Amino acid sequence: MRRNRLLTSAAALSAAAALGLAVPPAAAAAPEHSCSYVSSGFRPTLTYGDTGAAVRQAQCLSNAWGGEPPQLDPDGNYGTRTLKKIEWIQVCHGLPESGVIEGRTWQALYHPALDCYVPYPT
Repeated sequence: MRRNRLLTSAAALSAAAALGLAVPPAAAAAPEHSCSYVSSGFRPTLTYGDTGAAVRQAQCLSNAWGGEPPQLDPDGNYGTRTLKKIEWIQVCHGLPESGVIEGRTWQALYHPALDCYVPYPT
């Protein structure tokens, strides 16, 4: 179902562009990933309190979601702000809101949803 929604969104954007309708730049293309703290194949399980380059990678990738929710400083410390953002990303992708960064959460970080209708918690 998620795949169908993404395909429908991509088709709608393509159709809008073909008709000459304005398409917001952020919606027109998936964000580029310029995060290079670790190899994209290195995806360890991370939890609150962890530190290191893999945490920096996750923080950097989470910033592909744009200005709202807030950008994270890739400081390599998995603290409260990182936890809150990871849980929100998990909800947006229909994943369990565990705050644990594992296989499916890494996949979501490398391939963010083009849309999320869940408000970011304040």
